[in-house]
Amino acid sequence: MTEEGFRRKLTAILCADVKGYSRLMGEDEAATVRTITAYREVMAVLIQQHRGRVVDSPGDNLLAEFSSVVDAAQCAVEIQQVLKAKNSELPENRRMEFRIGINLGDVIEEGERIYGDGVNIAARVEGLAEGGGICISGSAYEQIENKLALGYEYIGEHSVKNIAKPVRVYRIPMEPRVSREKRAGPRQWKMAFPLPEKPSIAVLPFVNMSGDPEQEYFSDGLTEDLITDLSRFSGMFVISRNSVFLYKGRAVKPEQVSEELGVRYVLEGSVRKSGDRVRVTTQLIDATTGGHLWAERYDREMKDIFTVQDELTQQIVAALNVKVRKVEQERAFRKDTANLNAFDYNLRGWWYYHRFTKETNDKARLMFERAIELEPEFASACAGLGFAYYEQWARQWSQDPQSLERAFELAKRAMALDDSLVAAYTLLSHLYLWRKQHAQAIAEQERVIVLDPNNADSYADLAETLVWAGRPEEALGLVEKAMRLNPHYPVNYLWTLGFAYFAMERYEEAIAAQKRALARSPDHLGVHLVLAFIYSELGREEEARTHVAEALRKNPQLSLEVFRQRLPFKDPGIFERFGDALRKAGLK
Repeated sequence: MTEEGFRRKLTAILCADVKGYSRLMGEDEAATVRTITAYREVMAVLIQQHRGRVVDSPGDNLLAEFSSVVDAAQCAVEIQQVLKAKNSELPENRRMEFRIGINLGDVIEEGERIYGDGVNIAARVEGLAEGGGICISGSAYEQIENKLALGYEYIGEHSVKNIAKPVRVYRIPMEPRVSREKRAGPRQWKMAFPLPEKPSIAVLPFVNMSGDPEQEYFSDGLTEDLITDLSRFSGMFVISRNSVFLYKGRAVKPEQVSEELGVRYVLEGSVRKSGDRVRVTTQLIDATTGGHLWAERYDREMKDIFTVQDELTQQIVAALNVKVRKVEQERAFRKDTANLNAFDYNLRGWWYYHRFTKETNDKARLMFERAIELEPEFASACAGLGFAYYEQWARQWSQDPQSLERAFELAKRAMALDDSLVAAYTLLSHLYLWRKQHAQAIAEQERVIVLDPNNADSYADLAETLVWAGRPEEALGLVEKAMRLNPHYPVNYLWTLGFAYFAMERYEEAIAAQKRALARSPDHLGVHLVLAFIYSELGREEEARTHVAEALRKNPQLSLEVFRQRLPFKDPGIFERFGDALRKAGLK
């Protein structure tokens, strides 16, 4: 506390206001109030979904905060995309465009309110944005520059009211940039990675054309299902869901995607779901030449959605001339259910699950349970429910001691219903690891790689398990493979890389990897603990104590006994070294 009732913190601030609000009110007060009320509700939902909170919303302004600049920026882009779709339904003179500014800064917190220069800079940056646009400060840009696949335009330093130093400001373009060069496709020397020898593809998130943000789960779910189906073919190189979903809500050129992800082909698509009808529009592009291989529109009844998925997969495989083994084809076109309602609840469940918050995990569990009620033999829903129970145990969102056992039973049930379901084997591998049954965990993870050779997370999971099992040398190549399949990889890949170096006593390389992870996720518990151990081993006690203190700040319940029960080191001697080092650094 800096003074009674106040405390300071670093936070990501999002400020928004309406362009031309006075004109709108002057022309039609009632209509303007109705529109801004509806738009605020949409924004509040999106802010919550991106793990933020609305602090205040006076007049035509809105102030929100996020613990992550990445979450704030992704939320801002999605807000502008959704409001643009809503504005298209209104007469041009009644459209309501918000300007958004984002800053990472220090604030004073009093109860639910926040004050200070951090907020003031966000408000000033917002004033530099166009209607329907986004501007960010230099401090925010530094956090997301290499994490989000967004275009950034530097618009200079700006002197802003009541702020001593000029503020660097960047604009996030909401429309595709027009290249000054007229070229057919990406230049090879601009590729972030060499093109794989296999046909390589990135499936961009399907655009929700329904105009209803509540339907996002459906368009996202179809995208994920298609990526999953294509990933099963060993003759293809398929970019991970995590990396392609960074392009969600953005208008990007195929050659940009190709250059950033190192792939030749890009699939774009859109979905419009209305009543019992669904329209899926897709086009497959060779981004190295700019040529369109094919475009297709499927206008069908909802009951035909499974047929549409199969036809789309078959067309892509045929167009890329992929060699397909019979067993791979059978797995890719196997469906768990014909019950459309159960299918819909399952899509909702996975959509909520991937938000990784306690609230959305609880919602995911309810969705999966409903899907299973409608279709008791729905393998994907059983695996999803198992993951929801596992997640609440792993993140300590629940004290229910039966969570892991329920997850184990559901994984076994899902596997019995569909012996080719990757999610079931993945879940089982996690559970075996935390039971310290390393051989079984490794066997299940190796099975996942056979079933889904493009599953980036499976390579990272296997690498982590091998480190716990005392085989860190084998982990390094697996992490590299995961990073190539998922170029915008999550921070846990870096942690696993650093963990492997730590286990090999290559401490300088371990510190470098963990510091990269820490820059992306300052509150990552595992990073602080590994760094505390290494610094303690190197005799750098002050640094070791700093990282233990950070870990305890994040989770005051941490103790050596908790670690003894949970950490799955196969060799108890390694745990004893780990525990001794952390004890020296101040952990009890």
